[in-house]
Order: sequence, then structure tokens, then C-alpha cells
Amino acid sequence: MIREQRSPRGGSRDQRTNRRIRAREVRVVGSDGAQLGVMPLEAALTLARNEGLDLVEISPMAQPPVCKVMDYGKFKYEEKKKAAESKRAQVVVQLKEVKLRPKTEEHDYEFKVRNTRRFIEDGNKAKVVIQFRGREITHKEQGTAILNDVANDLKDVAVVEMPPRMEGRLMFMILAPTPKVAQKARELVRQAAANAKKSPPPAPGAGKPAAAAGAAAPEEASGEDSQEAPTPAAP
Repeated sequence: MIREQRSPRGGSRDQRTNRRIRAREVRVVGSDGAQLGVMPLEAALTLARNEGLDLVEISPMAQPPVCKVMDYGKFKYEEKKKAAESKRAQVVVQLKEVKLRPKTEEHDYEFKVRNTRRFIEDGNKAKVVIQFRGREITHKEQGTAILNDVANDLKDVAVVEMPPRMEGRLMFMILAPTPKVAQKARELVRQAAANAKKSPPPAPGAGKPAAAAGAAAPEEASGEDSQEAPTPAAP
């Protein structure tokens, strides 16, 4: 079906289609991919109209421009679908902030390091921050030592992307996953996206029969109770 593809402002950001094609002659590719040769634009539009499809300019810089007969709406839908699937398969790297103190106790330190490890194994980055209060700022070496300990404890999964630096009363460094860990995280995300694509959606009304049976059970029990109830004696 011949139709115009316009943006809300009257123009279009997509390929020219149908009557918006400006060339007098075009090289036409059929809906089955066959090369149909060069023909006047009107003849190409008639060809597309007879098939109930669109004439889409796919190579405007060629001489003459190359146009293809296709269902443009379906084409745009497939493009959007592929873009969404590609986006789902991408790893979105997050930056998590982990705060420590110069006098952080051992169990608290280990707890935060374990959480940071899990976060990095998911392909994310971590900003490890040492917060100084009061006179603690005079012992910056304690903060540097803690950050070095964190980097050493996570060296099997992380690399130091930004070494320790000071900003006001904060000292921090940034850890990033090693290439091997980052690759594994990307593979897991792609696998999850592929599994989500393969798994069929739940059937409409799934689970309703069980719910209906459960609702009927009290009625049956109620009926049994009414049958077993004694009949009042006649006065």
C-alpha cells in the first residue's frame, strides 16, 4: 500500500518513500530481492502499488538512486525490534560507591569487600572511598593503606582504574573488572537475553482452572455439610 512516512513536523528522518522520492528514474530491487533494472519513478510506484507495498529509496547517492519494493512499516518494526534486542544484550556498567573509615573494623571491612567483589563480577565498577573526620585527616597514610588492601584483596577480579587521590576530606580510588571478568559478564548478559527471547510467553488464562477448582471446593464441602445436618423433629 502506498503511503507517506512523515515526521510530526512534516519532514522525515527515515528513507524517502513513495511520492517523496525525487528522482525521475530509479533502479528497482523487487520484494524478493530480484534486480528489476532502471525504470521511470511512476512505473516503479505502480509496481509497488500492485503488490500492496512501498517503494523505498535505499541508496539515494547512486546514479540512478536504488529503490526497493518492501513493506516499509514491517521493515521499521523489525529494525526497532533488533535494536531493542541488541540493547538488552549490552552490559550497562554501573559505578558503586563503597565507603570505609580509617578505623573500619575487620568484619565490616570484609563484608564490604565481599559485596564489592560480587558487584565487580557482574561487570560493574567500584569507587572505594575513605572518609576522614576531624583529626583523622592528619593520617592519610592509613587511608592509602586501606585502599591498597582492597585492591590487593580484589586483584583476581579487579584492576585499579584510578589510583588513590584526595578530594577535600575524601580519599578514593576506582576499581574496574579485569578483561576476563568483564568478558564473562558480557557473555552472561547475552545468554540471559537469548534465553528470554527463546522462552515462550505464558498461555492466556494459565492457572485459572486450578483457581476455579479451588473456588469450587468450599461449595462441595458446604453441600456435604448440608446433607449430613440432622432434620429437625416435627413438633
